[in-house]
Amino acid sequence: MFNSSLDILHLVLTICIFALTFFLCWSLYYFISSAQKIHKLIKRVESGVTKVEEVISLVNEKIKSGSAYLMVLTEIAKQAMEYAKKRSTGSQEKTSSRSNRKK
Repeated sequence: MFNSSLDILHLVLTICIFALTFFLCWSLYYFISSAQKIHKLIKRVESGVTKVEEVISLVNEKIKSGSAYLMVLTEIAKQAMEYAKKRSTGSQEKTSSRSNRKK
């Protein structure tokens, strides 16, 4: 089977090459598998970030439109307060004029 030590060297080198090839293939498989998992994770993170951006823009739009409504409501409240002041001033004048009549 083995005629010389050179045959044994060739056998050992062949076994080492097969072992190295197996190890490299195994490492390459796990590297590719990890890269795929990282790619999927990045896609999920990107979709999450996109959803957060959409929510933020929606809230921003609501705040902008809400601030316009707030200005209108503030103006209405001012006018209502002025009307209430005029009305209370008018009722005080009526009350004071009535008390003057009684005297």
